[in-house]
Amino acid sequence: MKRFLPWIIGAVIIFGIYSWVKGINNTAITLNQTVEQSWGDVQTAYQRRNDLIGNLVNTVKGAADFEKSTLTAVIEARAKATQTTVDPTNITPEQLAAFNSAQSGVSSSLSRLLVTVEKYPDLKANQNFLKLQDELASTENQILTARTRFNEAVKPYNTHIKTFPNSLFAGMFGFKEKAYFNAVEGADKPVEVKF
Repeated sequence: MKRFLPWIIGAVIIFGIYSWVKGINNTAITLNQTVEQSWGDVQTAYQRRNDLIGNLVNTVKGAADFEKSTLTAVIEARAKATQTTVDPTNITPEQLAAFNSAQSGVSSSLSRLLVTVEKYPDLKANQNFLKLQDELASTENQILTARTRFNEAVKPYNTHIKTFPNSLFAGMFGFKEKAYFNAVEGADKPVEVKF
């Protein structure tokens, strides 16, 4: 029996190390899947906004003397935003900044559109426009919630792969740090609204 004791102890140690490394890997995979799902929720919220913008622009086009440059800016910003994509398996700060910048352009041009609408009482009274405006406000809240939940999903993932000794194995298994959503540049300044 004493002859097999070193083999038994060795097998227990090897099994313990295997289980520990497997746990690090599986937890990282689970947390990564949560981040990717949260990113999908962010994209869904932005897609809803892009779909609503098309309907809003078409409703506004009905006002015959409406400023064409404002509509053009909204349409171009929407097109640019839909072309910017982020790989959910490798969300880098650069990709997220480009995505954030494109979406910021949509928000900015949409804000100008809604401010310009104030000059058109008939358009403001249009039920379709009012409904779309309410849906857009609701969608902006959904975007904020989705972005917040994405950041909440990124935090435990990054913490897991960056803490020692997990950091030793995370690199070997190909896990990389994910970027957080940050405010766009200039978001700390109040928005100037002119009528």
